[in-house]
Amino acid sequence: MNKIVYYVAISIDGFICGLNGDISGFVGEGSGVTKYLSDLKKFETTIMGKDTYEFGYAYGLKPGQPAYEHMQHYIFSKTLQFDTISDQVHIIADYDLDKIQELKKNSTTDIYLCGGGVFAGWLFDNQLIDIIKVKINPLVLGEGVRLFSDSKQGYQLELTETESHDGGLIFNTYKVKYY
Repeated sequence: MNKIVYYVAISIDGFICGLNGDISGFVGEGSGVTKYLSDLKKFETTIMGKDTYEFGYAYGLKPGQPAYEHMQHYIFSKTLQFDTISDQVHIIADYDLDKIQELKKNSTTDIYLCGGGVFAGWLFDNQLIDIIKVKINPLVLGEGVRLFSDSKQGYQLELTETESHDGGLIFNTYKVKYY
């Protein structure tokens, strides 16, 4: 069965963005960004919550269109609707464990969990995230959206890879060890 990979940028203090979705302090160019964009090409399926999908609007994403041209998108939302929708974009009306298991079973590659914190927290609480790959940025935000939102679960992680990139960006890859 394929793995869900939470591949996400964070601040040193564990936020995926600051207040109001601010990501201005995150490293935006260099070898780490090139590596990330190259790695995304390995995924054919992405899952995300509504807020993460809509975050893309500020960067030119058109409603109902794929954020990543080569991927099938599964957006988990009770309220998201579009007048027109690409055949690459699928709205899942609720957080659905059976749908997640179906995607893990039927995807041709591992699954890219694009975010956000609330959706990732729900997946983590249900022991569905297999790999966490964090792009640790050299900044402290102090507040914003936490990596797993309000999840209170704790699990051991096994560090499987670490990479340093210019601009002070560090990539750490962990396998989640559920009890």
